[in-house]
Order: sequence, then C-alpha cells, then structure tokens
Amino acid sequence: MDEIDRQILNLIQESFPIVEEPFKVIAEHVGVSEEEAIERIGKLKEEAIIRRIGAVFDPGRLGFVSTLCAARVPAEKVASFVAWVNACPGVTHNYRRNDEYNIWFTLTARSEEGIGNLIANIIEMTGVADILSLRAARTFKINVNFIL
Repeated sequence: MDEIDRQILNLIQESFPIVEEPFKVIAEHVGVSEEEAIERIGKLKEEAIIRRIGAVFDPGRLGFVSTLCAARVPAEKVASFVAWVNACPGVTHNYRRNDEYNIWFTLTARSEEGIGNLIANIIEMTGVADILSLRAARTFKINVNFIL
C-alpha cells in the first residue's frame, strides 16, 4: 500500500462522492486516472483491506427494526452457519468471537415479526437453535475512521 492508496482510503471513509461517477472524482482528488483508481480499490478489496463500500442507514428512521444476535455454534457447524447467515437478507455484520456465544450478527427487517421469521429460518436451515436476540435499549453511534 502506497501513499495514493492511503489517500483513497481516507477519502472513501470521510467523504465518498455521491455523484454519477464517484471513482472519477476520487481519481482526480488523488491525481490518478479513473481506471487506476478503480484498479487500486479492486486490489484493496482483494487484499481484504476494504470489505465493502456502501451507505450506512439508520434502520429506525427508515421504519425498520434491527437486533444484534449471538449464536452458540458448534465448531463443526461454524463455516456452514456463517455462510448461511451471510446469505440472509438484512444481515449487515457477522463476526466470530472467542466466547461461548461465538457468532454474532446483526439483522434488520421491516418488523419485529420479520426479525422473528429470519431467526426462525436460520434455526431451521442451520440446526443451530441457541440464538439470542439482543435488542438495543439505547443506541450509541460511534463514528470510526482510520486515518492512514
């Protein structure tokens, strides 16, 4: 990763351009061609430095509900459970922890019933029944940017 990659990453985190050709704007800002900017971003994604580029919405303000789920998944089922959860609509994060409840993920749906249906479907399809739904009592949003 060089200085141009760092500039691209800083720009993407802080002020991704919401225009018809965002990568062209990024390229102009860091002094490379649009094609080079796209190639560099692609390489950063391949190297898992960038996981995704996308908007973050507040589900509640859009009329949706969300929950944090914690699942106790046997070691032999982790890979298939994670793959199945990642394929579910409404999953925004999914990560493994070194704990009794070893897989944590967030679900977003149009209603409480929708959340319940998603969890029931995950249980049915994976055979993992020990899933906690941990609804937030209060929301704290911390903005995290990694200035490179």
